[in-house]
Amino acid sequence: MDNLRKILKKINTKGELHFNEPMSSHTTYKTGGPAEIYYAPSDRDELKLLMSAAEQAGLRPFILGGGANLLVSDRGIKGLVIDVKNFNSISITPDGIASCGAGVIVDRAAEAALDSGFCGLDSFYGMPGTIGGAVWMNARCYGRSISDILISVDYLDEACILQRMDAQQNKFEYKKTPFQTMNTVILNAEFRLESGDKDLISRNMSENHADRKKKGHYSGPSAGSVFKNNRAFGKPSGAIIDSLGQRGTTVGGAKISDEHANIFINTGNATSTDIYRLIMQTKKRVKEAYGFELEPEVQMIGDFTDII
Repeated sequence: MDNLRKILKKINTKGELHFNEPMSSHTTYKTGGPAEIYYAPSDRDELKLLMSAAEQAGLRPFILGGGANLLVSDRGIKGLVIDVKNFNSISITPDGIASCGAGVIVDRAAEAALDSGFCGLDSFYGMPGTIGGAVWMNARCYGRSISDILISVDYLDEACILQRMDAQQNKFEYKKTPFQTMNTVILNAEFRLESGDKDLISRNMSENHADRKKKGHYSGPSAGSVFKNNRAFGKPSGAIIDSLGQRGTTVGGAKISDEHANIFINTGNATSTDIYRLIMQTKKRVKEAYGFELEPEVQMIGDFTDII
């Protein structure tokens, strides 16, 4: 790590570099300890330089998007965190091909599509996070997955070589993608959109946003749904948790939303440990009651060992 610090200090870059950067400033839960080294490269060349430096230091960096769907340990993240927020370009062709950088906020992409008279991204309006994160996890909202409209993804492979993945020739499943088992950095994604009536698209976006608000997505810092749905269980995870009367349950500053049992919120002073304990406690109660093993959708990043 000291070697990487020395290398980074010698590199004449335009990006944003911080040491011991609090991850609470970069996650939608507003919790998380410090990243040992945090860097937001300004462009692809700088990213390649950074990846090369990390490889020289024997480190595998953690790639950060919008900080949604993440629970970062209060102990922080050792090593290098690369934030792709500056990869934020959007272009939409007259025939509805949208090209979005990995750091583009999902809402901004949906709004750009609306402005151009196209639908497809409107189903994801109101979802926290970035295009890169949505592609990485194959986000699903209101009956549509990102892979349903995804054409291709540009990414850097382990050797820092630019590659393009054809989405139709690779396996994308319910909240699962090839990227989850690859050591890559998503740079850009292309989507095939459909032309539509702007008023109808706008209304759909407003209804989706209102529905999220009703379910408690915005009642406090959260990461959206905590657990994946499993059709084999017969009910959505929120309904299963709700059947045990868990709405409003708290652990420290973490709380299961009063509006929706699969939304856990930071009431203002929660730690990642509080949220983690509430997740594990809920998972245990469901297991004891029904024998179901709920699978967290939220990614646990950092050290959560010995937390009970």
